[in-house]
Amino acid sequence: MAVKIRLQRHGKKDSAFYHLVVADGRAPRDGKFIEKLGVYNPNSNPATIDINFDSTLNWLMKGAQPTDTCRAILSYKGIMLKKHLIEGVKKGALTEVQAEQKFNKWLDEKASKITGKNDRLINESSKQSSDRLKAETASKEAKAAKVAAKLAVVVEAKAPEDDNVITDSPPTEETNS
Repeated sequence: MAVKIRLQRHGKKDSAFYHLVVADGRAPRDGKFIEKLGVYNPNSNPATIDINFDSTLNWLMKGAQPTDTCRAILSYKGIMLKKHLIEGVKKGALTEVQAEQKFNKWLDEKASKITGKNDRLINESSKQSSDRLKAETASKEAKAAKVAAKLAVVVEAKAPEDDNVITDSPPTEETNS
């Protein structure tokens, strides 16, 4: 029996998410499976991946073959690297301590990359919203200036053109000396 680690599709038409499952290679895509390993949601940015690390590693060590997409997901989470390091320890190329150090170093680097991407996305989002707000404010002020100019022209056209315009200045008194 060829055991595969593959994706099982769920969700609506344009917002699919996937379960990572271990299944017989002959079973249909969304059909019978042996064990559910985790969830993959490509709709979020960055994609949300929640996998049972130990169970997935156990299946890989037993010989389960991941599909291409699952292999990429497992590599992203470090499961394929962990498998590679364990096989290196079995062959005597590394000690367990060296393998753990390499894996922990890789995890730290990966976490910093993900954090950096999240920070960059948040900054870009806030910058875009502030730019939109500035553009909207400028547009609003331009429209207000146009309306004020039109009102000024209308008020000037309706104003009486008499020479005897009443002013607010007090009359001056003449003194006789």
